[in-house]
Amino acid sequence: MNVLVLLGVFSTPCLGQQVPAESSSRTAGDSVAVRWPAFLGPDRNGWAKDFVVPKQWPQQMRPVWQVEVGAGYGTPLVVGNRVYQHSREGDEEVVRCLNLEDGKVIWRNSDPVPFKMGGGGERHGKGPKASPAIAHNRLVTVSITGVLSAWDLDSGKRVWQRDYRGEFGKGHPYWGASGSPLVVRDRVVLHLGNDEKGALLAWNVQDGKEVWRQGTDGASYASPLLVTIAGVEQVVDWNHRALVGVAADTGKLLWEFPFPHVGHNQNMPTPVYHNQRILLGGENRGIRSVKPTRQGELWSVTEEWHQEKVALDMSTAVINGNALLGMSHYGKGRIFCLDTATGDVLWQGPGRVGENVAFLSVAGHVLALTSHGQLQVLRTPTEQYELVATYDLKDRWTWAPPVLLPDRLLIKGDTQLTCWSLLSK
Repeated sequence: MNVLVLLGVFSTPCLGQQVPAESSSRTAGDSVAVRWPAFLGPDRNGWAKDFVVPKQWPQQMRPVWQVEVGAGYGTPLVVGNRVYQHSREGDEEVVRCLNLEDGKVIWRNSDPVPFKMGGGGERHGKGPKASPAIAHNRLVTVSITGVLSAWDLDSGKRVWQRDYRGEFGKGHPYWGASGSPLVVRDRVVLHLGNDEKGALLAWNVQDGKEVWRQGTDGASYASPLLVTIAGVEQVVDWNHRALVGVAADTGKLLWEFPFPHVGHNQNMPTPVYHNQRILLGGENRGIRSVKPTRQGELWSVTEEWHQEKVALDMSTAVINGNALLGMSHYGKGRIFCLDTATGDVLWQGPGRVGENVAFLSVAGHVLALTSHGQLQVLRTPTEQYELVATYDLKDRWTWAPPVLLPDRLLIKGDTQLTCWSLLSK
């Protein structure tokens, strides 16, 4: 399938295969090492590249500290010796800063955010569902109602807030805003809106001024990516109607691949970038590999393969080597591994693993945190499902993406945040 978009090329230098917002250890304007600044980690691709795989995984993880932080599915973030968490307590959304060593609160702030969850999603709570992002001494959060806020990292004071509900009529899809903000140097990018109407927007991270906007499509539950394809730095966004590539500096539409939300088949998992291709999976719709290419001023998008043995529901997959590791909702939850070049499914694990799995990738292994509190360590790439270690957590509601640091693991459960040590005593 080819989709051709007749648009001019926006010339930017090639910055590599996948482009993080800045260095993986610091973001522009920060003087303190940023260890885990956003959804899916330092490079927003699920790789915990500072983690050294142990020769032998410990038999048990040791809890270092545990604190009550409230409900929600947002990942904790880490800058230097501080942890930042966005969550809910009652009818308020709360941002808090904790000491990484002992979990003690350094500062706390909150906002009243009343919300009624749509039918069928009540057990998932009232959010927040989006993970925050950090850059330029700002913590950027997205409320379940789709309001964007920036908080000072040192004091916890709100610096600016942007609310588009008056323009779009409602600021979130049916089950609440879930897209996590993307930092592109001194800008933050996110698709806001509801199921019918919205836009992909960029703001200055310092003052919140709108820099550009693209389109009028409704929002999905996925998060945008920053990549370089055919030498052009671009934001890839899967909205309610299509997968689009947008010039990162100007917001100019470069290409699109129609892949709409249809009926109960939601656009939820964040697409995966690998080797100049976008791997796109949707509920009950399998997984596709699409390749945008450029010739002169024209972009085209080719669907290279489409397999239907496995499909992605809510869970975002990760790359390890040339393999894609994810969780298919078929079989009531089954971890799979497929060849990114061909789409061939190499193996599938046991069924009934859970409703969701949050993945992180390290050298030769993938960590898989199931939604019912089990952490699996899988060897990869392999020809069959190979479980290296399993850790059972006391918390049985673990939907938030975990954080993997060189010597510890942060896991947000139902209402508690726990710091675990992977080091032997």
